[in-house]
Formats: sequence, C-alpha cells, structure tokens
Amino acid sequence: MTTPMAGLGMLNRKEWITLAVAGSLLTAVLQGIGADHVLVFAVAAVTMGGLASMVGDATDQLAVRFGPGATGVLQSALGNLPELFIAIFALRAGLVGVVQAALIGSILGNSLLVLGIAFIVGGVRHGTQTFGKGPTRMISVLLLLSVAGLAVPTLATQPGMPDAPHVGELSIIVAVVLLVVFAASIPFSLKGGPGASAEAAPVEEKAHWPLPLTLALLVAAGVGAAFVSDWFVAALKPTMAVLHLSEGFTGLVIVAIAGNAVENVVGVQMAARNQPDFAISVILNSSLQVAIALAPALVILSRFTGGAPLNLVLPPLLLAALALSAIITALVIYDSESTWLEGMALVGLYVIIAASFWWG
Repeated sequence: MTTPMAGLGMLNRKEWITLAVAGSLLTAVLQGIGADHVLVFAVAAVTMGGLASMVGDATDQLAVRFGPGATGVLQSALGNLPELFIAIFALRAGLVGVVQAALIGSILGNSLLVLGIAFIVGGVRHGTQTFGKGPTRMISVLLLLSVAGLAVPTLATQPGMPDAPHVGELSIIVAVVLLVVFAASIPFSLKGGPGASAEAAPVEEKAHWPLPLTLALLVAAGVGAAFVSDWFVAALKPTMAVLHLSEGFTGLVIVAIAGNAVENVVGVQMAARNQPDFAISVILNSSLQVAIALAPALVILSRFTGGAPLNLVLPPLLLAALALSAIITALVIYDSESTWLEGMALVGLYVIIAASFWWG
C-alpha cells in the first residue's frame, strides 16, 4: 500500500513547484473567503511541503555551481524556513507550548520515527545494512551534546534553585553558545566534513537552471512560506478546538511532521536505494539543525518579533523524551549496522511518546 508520504515522495520537480504555487493560491483564497479552519489548516500543511521542496530543488542547482559543502550550509539555513515562520507566528499567537513541542517533535520525528522507517524499509529490502562509523557517530555525538545543552535550563531553574528567577537570561546564554557551535561547524562543512550542516547525499550533475531563476525561486519560496505559515497558524487554534487536540500533541506530531515531510521522504528513499550512509546523515542532520540552530535562533528572535518569548525550560515529559531519543539514537547507530527490527523498536518508541501527549 502506498502511504500519503510515499506518494508525496514520488512527485517530480515540476509537480512539486506546481503544488507549491497552486497550494499557496488556494490557501490564500480559502483564508480570504473564511473557509472551514480545518480545510485551511490541511491545505496549508500540504503546501508547506511543496514550498520546502522548491527550496531543496533550488539549492540542488546551487550545489552544481558551488559544491556540496556550500550547498549544505544553504540548506541548513533555507530548509528550516517553513518551521521558522510557523514558530514565529505561533509565538506571536501565544502558542509557546505548541512551538516547544514542535521543536522537540522535529528532533523526535527524525531520530525515532523517520530513522526507524528507514531502517525498516532498508532492512526488508536489503537485509542488514552497514554504514560508515566516522560521520554518523560525529553527528550523533553533536546531537547528544546539543540536547544536553538544551536540557540545562530546565534542570537549573527548578523551584528553589538559584537560577529559577533567571530563566530568560540562561536561555539566551545557551542559545548563543549553541549558535556559536553551529557557526564553528560551517567552515568544517564547507570543506566537506560531516558538520552540523553537511549534506551527505551525492550531488548529481543536473542541467543548470539560470542563476537568476534559482535565486528567484528561493525568494519566492521564502515569501510563500511566510504567508502560508501565517495562515497555517491562524487556522491552528480553531482546528485544535474542533478536533479536540492538545497543544502538546499538535506541536509534537502534526506541526513537526508538516514542517519536515519532504526531508523525511528523502531519507527513507535513500535507505530503500541501499544508501544507508546518506540516509542516516540526512535524517540525523535534520534533527541536529533543529537542536543547534533553529531552536536557539528562535529563542533570540522571539525577543524582537513580539508575542510570547521562547525559553528553553521544557515540561518534564518533553525533556525526558528528548534525552531518551538522543541517547537511544546514539546507541542504535554505534555498531554501524541497522536492521528492520531496530527500526520497529524506534517507531514503537515514537508512537508511545506521541500517545503520552494525546491528552495534554
């Protein structure tokens, strides 16, 4: 049976661009005529996938010109545009819980759900798959260290602790440090190393798009993501009320998956093609970029964009889920082998965690 996500993955470039343009226009029309909020929410979510694909295709064209290292840096910055805009508009709407859950959900979704599906697909089709130790271990270690940094503000600001009145200040300090680490990884990535923004997938030689067209598509995708994200968030609260969804579940599962759909498909497709090194690097790099770049950037940006400020103090269950995910991911890939049974266990843990947030 073909899943909706797999179906999305089989769309070609022109179909993705058509989907992004048509979806943006349709979302605007539905929003303008006051259509049902759930319908606007669903159309906007699919459109976000099309816009993310436009960014991916345009940066692939830049890869032919500038090489995979520079392109990886661009992808880390541009690939998270939909999530960035969704988070900013959600914070302005006062949905801090949704944003926190969505950021953690992006990490969990990639490290558990998508990695697990990739292991299952690759294991069923090719048996036990092996991959290189160096790059994958470095990514998992960086992810583990980043998660440890994200956990410190929660632990240090418990009631009665000296840091309790200084949640905002400590969150900003942690955010700045993580962004410095991310910035330090960029020169390493430009040289082709497996840094926080390195793109592991081989760059295929493709017909060059004219550079003005490539840049125009990047700008159009960015502008489109800003508008669609605004409409997506505007429909979010009413949709949550109609479907009786909690903030935690909405952010952890729905918003997180909507913001990462295309990246998820690419990782699973690589595992199916028996390219486990590329699959694991793409999947885990997506988690790492959220932890080391997107979340810290939002902490700082939220101080200037209006609305509720974002701090790095997480609910206990979110923090526990984040820590378990990073530790288990590091352990699973440490032996440089993957099996379909390990994949089932990872997916099972994700389902358990998601279920624990269903009621709140």
